[in-house]
Amino acid sequence: MRHGKKFNHLKRKKGHRKATLKSLSTALLKHKRISTTLAKAKALRTFIEPIITKSKTNTTHSRRVVFSKLMDKAIVQELFDEIGPKVADRPGGYVRVIRTGARKSDAAEMAIIELVDYNTDYASSSSSQGKKKTRRRGKSSGSSNAAATTTAKSEEE
Repeated sequence: MRHGKKFNHLKRKKGHRKATLKSLSTALLKHKRISTTLAKAKALRTFIEPIITKSKTNTTHSRRVVFSKLMDKAIVQELFDEIGPKVADRPGGYVRVIRTGARKSDAAEMAIIELVDYNTDYASSSSSQGKKKTRRRGKSSGSSNAAATTTAKSEEE
C-alpha cells in the first residue's frame, strides 16, 4: 500500500537516496544538463529547486545551508557566483525535464534535465518572439484558383 507516500523513494533507503540526489544535483550544477531516468529527474527537480532558490540570496547562512545539502565547495561557489545572479529575477522553475524515450537495454524511460537559463537553443527562439510569425495555411492559393476556374466555367456557358 502507498499510504502516506508523498515522494518517489527511488527503490533506495534514505541514505542511498540522499547520496544519489546529491551526486545528481552536483552533476547538474556542474554540467548544466544531464541525462538520467525520468523518475530520478523528477525527484531531482524537487530536490534542486529549493537549493537554487536559496542561492538567490548570497548570505553566509544560505551558503551553509546549501553546502549542507551538496557537500561540494566548488559547486556552492559556482552556484552563488554564477547561477544565483542569473536566475535572480525568475520566480521558480529553474530546471526543465525533457523526455527522450526508452533506454535500449532495459526500456527505462529516460529524460534530460537541464537548467533553463543555460540552454542557448531555447534562448535564441525566445529572442525571435518579437518578430511576427507567418503561418502557412494549406492550399490557400489553390482554393482561390478553384474559385476562379468555377467562375471562368460559368462565363463560358
